Amino acid sequence: MEKAAIFHRPSDNFAYLLDDHTLQIRLKTKKSNIQAASLIMGDPYIWENGEWQFSEIPMNLVGNDDLFDYWEVDAYSETSRIRYGFRLTSLTEESIYTEKGFYDIPPTDSDYYFCFPYLHKNELFNAPSWVKDTVWYQIFPERFANGNPSINPENTKAWGSEPPAVNNFFGGDFEGITEHLDHLTDIGVNGIYLTPVFKAYSNHKYDTIDYMELDPQFGDADSLKRLITECHQRGIKVMLDAVFNHSGYYFPPFQDVLEKGENSSFKDWFHIHSFPVQDGSKPNYEAFGFVDSMPKLNTSNPEVKKYLLEVGTYWIREFDIDGWRLDVANEVDYPFWREFRTVVKDAKPDIYILGEIWHDSMPWLRGDQFDAVMNYPFKTNVLNLLAKKTISSKQFVENMSKVYYSYPKNIFDFTFNLVGSHDTARILTECEDDVKRTKQVFTILLTFMGTPCIYYGDEIGLTGELDPGCRKCMEWNTENHHDELKNHIRTLITLRKKEKLLANEGSVKFLFPTEENGIFGYQKFSENKSIIVLLNPSSLKQAFPLEENLDYSVLYSSEAEMETLQINIGEKGFCILSYTN
Repeated sequence: MEKAAIFHRPSDNFAYLLDDHTLQIRLKTKKSNIQAASLIMGDPYIWENGEWQFSEIPMNLVGNDDLFDYWEVDAYSETSRIRYGFRLTSLTEESIYTEKGFYDIPPTDSDYYFCFPYLHKNELFNAPSWVKDTVWYQIFPERFANGNPSINPENTKAWGSEPPAVNNFFGGDFEGITEHLDHLTDIGVNGIYLTPVFKAYSNHKYDTIDYMELDPQFGDADSLKRLITECHQRGIKVMLDAVFNHSGYYFPPFQDVLEKGENSSFKDWFHIHSFPVQDGSKPNYEAFGFVDSMPKLNTSNPEVKKYLLEVGTYWIREFDIDGWRLDVANEVDYPFWREFRTVVKDAKPDIYILGEIWHDSMPWLRGDQFDAVMNYPFKTNVLNLLAKKTISSKQFVENMSKVYYSYPKNIFDFTFNLVGSHDTARILTECEDDVKRTKQVFTILLTFMGTPCIYYGDEIGLTGELDPGCRKCMEWNTENHHDELKNHIRTLITLRKKEKLLANEGSVKFLFPTEENGIFGYQKFSENKSIIVLLNPSSLKQAFPLEENLDYSVLYSSEAEMETLQINIGEKGFCILSYTN
């Protein structure tokens, strides 16, 4: 038994509340090193004859990656107090693992064990329940639709008349979005994520000039309110994008610092290293990615904090938005986000708080900051497998297992999954215009754990390289729509809404391929039903074994044939099965 490769901690993704009497507990061990594991648990205050009283329940081997096995069990405590350890069995020995180390027999003193002092109901992770049933659609407003040419910015180009560039404008606006909401309801979308809409210099609007004013090229307050009202009447939620890490160069407080230098009353709103302020390629102030047009805000400054917190609540109070997507969220201090959560949840308790973080995000997901983060590891692994073809299906399942078990299940259910955005090449382009591979990408996106997001135009087959190529004008001539892709996405969304297991109910188990790049998938299951999603990444027809005595039904597939004990899936195909347990 390799004890150095056994790990647990009584927090985060290893021990978390399911309710006020139940703790889900995980253990990580070296792959294939442990044959059986059980949980030793009891109330630390229940003793008899000088010995701590405990019970023992078996743990389930729920997953593995390239290095580790993951074990899991739900521990119920009538008293809401738990001390616990683990009995581990390998081929050669048995050992008791506790907070204080390893022992041959269970210690009789509860102080030796891991401790979860009390299961407080108000410490349950609490994200808005509606998010589980939401399919998002990201809109880059400048490029979606021009509904009101009278508010076009200067030198606006005719819609789609030239390739997108970093500095050209086509006049997309709120009215254009409102006019095309039927397109979204037609494919089944019920959530819109708008990239920044506040007054800014650029076409992307991530360089804010005024956080309390809409950019006039998009419309006025009435046009945004009309858009949100129309969305809500259709059952569509609306999430805005906030850039609190940095402002734009023409943000009035920063302009004041440029003008008055050390005498500016706003000098402490930013991180200025010296005076006079110098912009250019080497600014003497903190900026996002050293870009001088995006000076970093000092969110620990009380005045900055007051201003930004008012921004957070104003758009909720006045416009009834349903979510905030927070740009560059990992570069803003934790105390600010804790206050932000408090004030926006007071304004609207079921608002969705989503952080843009590209790496391990557990520090922001402990219930005091965000409801979710953007799941970039999901995107990376899906594209590496199906678009770039740099990993095998076995590596994909191992990689995604590692990501999945890095977070509590009840947090992962709300994570924001994407395969394309305004920062990435179009998914059809990534897949080298291969429709079969692109359909596989969307099959995973719309059936995986978490809440999925479609980048505008991907559903109709828009193409484009990295920014600015991925920011083409939306194509509204339906004769130019890729109907096969659009119908596929519509079918998957309809299935997700019908089958609640696909909308983050129940549990999940990854299904490993029988060979390196064979058919892979995942099983989503409850006590009564299971749904299996299978994909064949190969250019060859392949088979996947099925269990005996189960009555499988095919919910949706491409090039799939059922046999008695296996299913055959054609090249780059998929199959979604269900059966009653």
